[in-house]
Amino acid sequence: MAASAKTFEGMKTVDESDVGISCFISQLPGFRGILKQRYADFIVNEVDMEGNVVRLTSLDVSPEMDVKEEDKQKSSDDVPQGYASAIESFRALCSVSDAERMESLVNQVTSGTEDEISPVVLDPSSDKSKRTAIHNFVKEKFKFLVTDTVDGPDPSSKCIRVRVNSGNSGGKRSKKRKERGDKPFDSRGSEHWPADVGKFLKFHLYKENKDTQEALGLIGKMLGVQPKSFGFSGTKDKRSVSTQRVTVFKQQASKLAALNKRLFGIKVGDFCLVKEGLLLGQLMGNRFTITLRGVVADSEETIKKSVESLGENGFINYFGLQRFGSGSVPTHHVGAALLKGEWKEAVDMILDPRETERNVVNEAREYYKETGDIDGTLRQLPRYLVAERAILQCLKKCPGNYLQALKGIPRTLRMMYVHSYQSYLWNNAASLRVQKYGTNQVVLGDLVSTKVDDGKKIVGSLTSEHKENSEEALDCDQLDDTAVVDLPGERSDLVKVVDTEDIEAGTYSTSDIVLPLPGSRVIYPSNDIAEIFHDLAKKDGISLTESIHGVKEFSITSMTGGYRRVFQKPIDFEWELLTYTDSNKPLAETDLDRITMEKPMDKVVSAEETESKKSDSNQPESCETDLKDAEQTQLALKMALTLPSSCYATMAIRELLKTSTSVAYHKTLN
Repeated sequence: MAASAKTFEGMKTVDESDVGISCFISQLPGFRGILKQRYADFIVNEVDMEGNVVRLTSLDVSPEMDVKEEDKQKSSDDVPQGYASAIESFRALCSVSDAERMESLVNQVTSGTEDEISPVVLDPSSDKSKRTAIHNFVKEKFKFLVTDTVDGPDPSSKCIRVRVNSGNSGGKRSKKRKERGDKPFDSRGSEHWPADVGKFLKFHLYKENKDTQEALGLIGKMLGVQPKSFGFSGTKDKRSVSTQRVTVFKQQASKLAALNKRLFGIKVGDFCLVKEGLLLGQLMGNRFTITLRGVVADSEETIKKSVESLGENGFINYFGLQRFGSGSVPTHHVGAALLKGEWKEAVDMILDPRETERNVVNEAREYYKETGDIDGTLRQLPRYLVAERAILQCLKKCPGNYLQALKGIPRTLRMMYVHSYQSYLWNNAASLRVQKYGTNQVVLGDLVSTKVDDGKKIVGSLTSEHKENSEEALDCDQLDDTAVVDLPGERSDLVKVVDTEDIEAGTYSTSDIVLPLPGSRVIYPSNDIAEIFHDLAKKDGISLTESIHGVKEFSITSMTGGYRRVFQKPIDFEWELLTYTDSNKPLAETDLDRITMEKPMDKVVSAEETESKKSDSNQPESCETDLKDAEQTQLALKMALTLPSSCYATMAIRELLKTSTSVAYHKTLN
């Protein structure tokens, strides 16, 4: 794998073989099946740290859920009554809509209402001097209001938020540090929250065909809070129906519940107050309900044997294609460039045109490559291209400083590139392990997870990097929250190399075999599998033991590394074959279906029931009728399984079908 951008120009999408995915556990034949024909065919429910499957069960809020906030002690003396002239002067500083928002806010305050008054957010502006003038004006003319700055719709703009002053003449920020203890100032929520109740509202977020950040961004905008107010344990697939836990700082449950009427494809519910917010990695795994449509096999027996093999033997625990991005430039190629200190090459890979993207995006990329016009490119680039926009913003301020531009990408997103290179090496090593030694034995020199503290291994080995940066948004749905598990130094007892004594005693099984994700604190197998890590990296001009540059975050020697199981079995595995005639008909119930008492299964019958009805029927049917029924009736395989948070359900599907899991391939089946 060369890391030059030129190498990739002819590549349309990443193929499994490009990232080391090449082996299977079973030698059984595969069969045809369409993955994610509808997003509702892929249902994901988070599994919390106690092993409970997270479901949306109620949209209601009990009366006792709303926190009675402390009196704000508003006095009419604090609010000047003659504000009309001030509003008129304010019009000269801002837009008509902003003036109307300010007037409405002032009217609410002066009316003496007891209801909580929501802040208003003014129109975005990239003019800092104008924003400063507005801040100063409000401070001078409306002493009962305070302002702050929040992020605008794109990195170049900011919005001013205006809200009611808490009543302290010096404002919240003047509160002495000794009065608030060691806790830092926090403006994410209400200022009048009682001390005896949990400061975080936990709720279940249900979303359809949306990624986690998109959904929370919309909710945050409606609540008037910044993204850092939310906590969650991991991102979920965009093309799916998913339910997960979310926490938000000092917000009333009734306010969130009221959003359900305005949200499309998103619902919130199951509210409760907790003392701590969620952090990345705080989950045991995910429960998947996956429906493969258009199933075609030699016989139902072929399907049965393959599914039973998956349940009994599991699958190779590869990092799935999502790990390496969906574009024509894989994320691990960018990671290789970063590890080599090739900053400009990395920037070019991220910004250059790509064959697989839709026209509007590719046109923006082509425009920048031809003109170098940053402002013009930013106007064309969609907001969801976070990395590209961040790089361009930095290059605008510091032309030619490519390292600084890369550091402008949110940390969790920019680290994805290096982590994906680790994943690339791991996948190739896993394939070599299977090719050389098979899947049914532990061999001398294998690396295995020890039997000590087995239940806490994954949790105990999570990197502190996740915890320290939990407030940063995950801006890419390819980012897997715990796929790279870094190990603290004190947990060196997690793994060991298999010796002769272990082999003779039969101490370990194939389910204990692990391989390292390269880093400074990992050990490698003592057999020839270790060589592939170093050989592949060397071909890419990378050393796993020495860094050629001084930028720690882009250096494998500064990363602790981690371990990952080679083989994974599905947990609580269930499956059934269904027949259907309407491709638009849902074949599995979602959480929302259960709440609304819909019955999506009313026209779905099992394959066994279909065969029974055919054999029991005494009505003569013509050959023409049989052919018509055969064309209309299709077979589907519905499965439910739980996997640890670092595992990819698509790799379990690959073991069944023996075909690629790429989106491009499954689109051809449609």
